[in-house]
This record gives sequence, structure tokens and C-alpha cells, in this order.
Amino acid sequence: MDTFFPIFVISIMVLAVVGLMLGLSSWIGPKSHNPAKDQPFECGVDPISSPKEIFSVKFYTVAQLFIIFDIELIFLFPWAVRFKKLGLFGLFEMGFFLIIVIIGLIYAWKEGMLEWE
Repeated sequence: MDTFFPIFVISIMVLAVVGLMLGLSSWIGPKSHNPAKDQPFECGVDPISSPKEIFSVKFYTVAQLFIIFDIELIFLFPWAVRFKKLGLFGLFEMGFFLIIVIIGLIYAWKEGMLEWE
């Protein structure tokens, strides 16, 4: 139990600070309401379209491809840091990994997933 005591103390302190900040902001903070302040906004721009607007599937496909390739290529950084320790085996493994990524990119390109119309 001695090893968990500092974590318990820090958790209690964090909860106390959060509670104090929320309590003070609701007690001291301004409470003026008007229609302009209560209107939702996004990035400072008034909403002009319906939230039920339908987006093209292309939008989601491009977003998913970006996330997939971005996350896969993040694995290059730890490999580059440990390159000397991994040696020739690590080089072949990363080459195989990159071949798979490139094949996936070529497939997406051939299927027209990267075309924005």
C-alpha cells in the first residue's frame, strides 16, 4: 500500500484543485446571458447550415486514408532511432513494412480514393 499512497495523495489534490477552479469560476464568473452569447458557433463563425447536412463519402474516405498512412508512418521514427541496434534484420523488416504501405497507397490511388472532385 505504501507504493500507491503518493498516487492517492496526488489524485486527491488534483480533484481538490479541479473542484476549486470550477466552484470559483461559477461563483465569481460573469453571468450575463443574451441571445448573441447563447448562440452556438464554430471557430467564431455563425452557423449557417443545418447540422443534418450530408457530407460526401469521399470526405470520410480521404480522412481515413490520411489517418491510416499517418499512423503507419509514425513507426518509422522509433525504427530510425534504434536502426543500428536492429541491424540487417530491422532493415529487412522495415523494408517489408514499407512495401506493404506502398502497395496500399497504390491500391488507393488506382481505386480513385485520392481524387477529390
